[in-house]
Amino acid sequence: MCGRYVMARDVGDLVAEFDVDETYVDSLEPSYNIAPTDPVPIILDRRDKVSGDHSRKLVTARWGLVPPWSKDTKSAARLINARRETVTEKPSFRKAAASKRALVPADGYYEWEKREVPGAAEAAAKGVKIEKVPTFLHASDCGVLAFAALFENWPDPALPPDDPERWVRTCTILTGPASDSLGYIHDRTPVIVPRAMWADWLDPETTGEADVKALIDAMPEPHLTPRIVGSLVNSVRNNGPELIAPA
Repeated sequence: MCGRYVMARDVGDLVAEFDVDETYVDSLEPSYNIAPTDPVPIILDRRDKVSGDHSRKLVTARWGLVPPWSKDTKSAARLINARRETVTEKPSFRKAAASKRALVPADGYYEWEKREVPGAAEAAAKGVKIEKVPTFLHASDCGVLAFAALFENWPDPALPPDDPERWVRTCTILTGPASDSLGYIHDRTPVIVPRAMWADWLDPETTGEADVKALIDAMPEPHLTPRIVGSLVNSVRNNGPELIAPA
């Protein structure tokens, strides 16, 4: 799964990297410990209703999807990830998979590898637990990663229809089975869209279930570099470049 990640690039970096046409984000603070329900930058393509032209946009969304039919935002913390195997079928995700796909830019993400503490088998009766080793996974060239994502716009029923704050944009990150090379760290990994497929993934004209499934199936296994880091990342209160330093 993906439950914490790093995004430490500024607006200009993302505009250039993703060929953004319009940005609705003035500034971004580097974050080395993004957690569920945090506001995050996302990239999406929309078609102009008048001209028919596509425009790539940089916007923000709250991490944790809230389907438009939800009565409140309580589902957000549970829907930070969507399984690639079932995303076109699950009621919470299938409409977004058809028409609201996005990219979530990241410098890398964290997983906690479970390791047996030496002597744990013999000491199990005494309550010795499995050790969880925080690991930062990133591109070998330290380039930007683009997580496959979905977004939704949720209307807050507590606000009037003409209130500009009524619509809340939320998002979820797709995950899939981890490859053999990373599976020992965690059995799930974010779906990472290669640069050559960014336009295909974002294309708002691709709406058929079979076509979306074909897109997802075409995503290659990510090739990432793991780095064991210190325990500072275990707390969401900590946030700084020291979190990704080698332990």
